[in-house]
Amino acid sequence: MSAPSDAALLFDAPGPRGRRRILVWSVISTLAILGVITAGLTVFAQHGQLAPDKWTPFTSAGYINFLWKGLEGTIAATAVAMVVAFPLALGLALARVSRNRAVSAIATGWIEFFRAIPMLLIVYAFLLFLPREPIGLDLPLFWKLVIPMIITSSATTAETFRSGILAVDGGQWEAGRSIGLTEGQSMRLVILPQAIRLVVPSLINALISLLKDSTLGYVVSYPELTQQGKVITTYTGLMIQTYIVVAVIYVVINMILSRVAGRLDRRMHRRAAAATGAEGAEVIDELEAGDVAGRLS
Repeated sequence: MSAPSDAALLFDAPGPRGRRRILVWSVISTLAILGVITAGLTVFAQHGQLAPDKWTPFTSAGYINFLWKGLEGTIAATAVAMVVAFPLALGLALARVSRNRAVSAIATGWIEFFRAIPMLLIVYAFLLFLPREPIGLDLPLFWKLVIPMIITSSATTAETFRSGILAVDGGQWEAGRSIGLTEGQSMRLVILPQAIRLVVPSLINALISLLKDSTLGYVVSYPELTQQGKVITTYTGLMIQTYIVVAVIYVVINMILSRVAGRLDRRMHRRAAAATGAEGAEVIDELEAGDVAGRLS
């Protein structure tokens, strides 16, 4: 018998009436969204915002290169923050579930404190409160953005890792102990691989959040995508056109990341199902071999 799907575990499949209700509300929602878009385009057209001369500059090499530089800055800040924040978050999650009360308390304090503070305040802290004059501590613009991103993401992503660890069946610990593994070895070799597989889609969502957090680079004048759009707006006055172009770029990036998350999730589930099927087949073969040996004896 095949295992029930995740959707079936979360809610019952809708009946005919439920499917009709879902279809009706889907149509209504789609029409409402289209109505809002149409109304917005109508207002833009009435005020001349859809005139070709206001959009053609974004096809020129100068504008494209300027926005491309901002996109490079956004990707660089997001990538560096991810590379540092995700391992730090995993360490914080492990510390929080530790049996050592002092270690657990420190990790809990870090997570709860920085989850509660908006990242904008942390960015302002690095921008305004670093002691420049006595010791000359003045970070580059890149790090004034990236360090707050790391701090905030490590706190929020730590809870994602912790939920994955707690979601692993308790029998896995017993299985590790039964083959002679210590608690640390069981965590490293048995629990963490399963926990990480469970939270991969959530990690992609955390990466998308990091990408959006990078838009606060304008606060420290770091040349990321939103800051470059702000500069274009200042010199050209094409505010609506500029930010629509910037928004479309962000939407495309987020769509790509969402597709990657979906593919990773499906691949990891297929691998887990294949591994489970192979292990089940081995158990059945062993049982059948033992039954035949018992009959022969």
